[in-house]
Amino acid sequence: MDLESQRAWLVRDGRVVRGPMTIASGGEGHETPVGHSLRVYRKDADHVSGESQTPDGRPAPMPDSVFFADGGIAFHAGDPARSSAGCVRMEDDDARATFAELQVGDKVQVVEASEERAARAGSSS
Repeated sequence: MDLESQRAWLVRDGRVVRGPMTIASGGEGHETPVGHSLRVYRKDADHVSGESQTPDGRPAPMPDSVFFADGGIAFHAGDPARSSAGCVRMEDDDARATFAELQVGDKVQVVEASEERAARAGSSS
């Protein structure tokens, strides 16, 4: 997933199997963690937030949650036009596909593309 472009891809055996998918990552003060070796540690098709609420005060639904970072950070269905509290919101179809494809133990990479390019350019000199 690239935080700069707000896009994600599902990759299996070195091949893109879905994507690019439009996402919304964490907003100011609630950034989505960056890393190359994050791992899926839990999945919950019917998760509800312990932090966010709907306008009427109920816990916000987080359907098709795939948790991959400390603090309950997950991919889940939600409006990709709004930033989150660190999670990665995706269109419903993309969240369902991500939930189906990713399994506990699978690696997740969250990057800033420009930093990746700069690091690669620096390591090739």
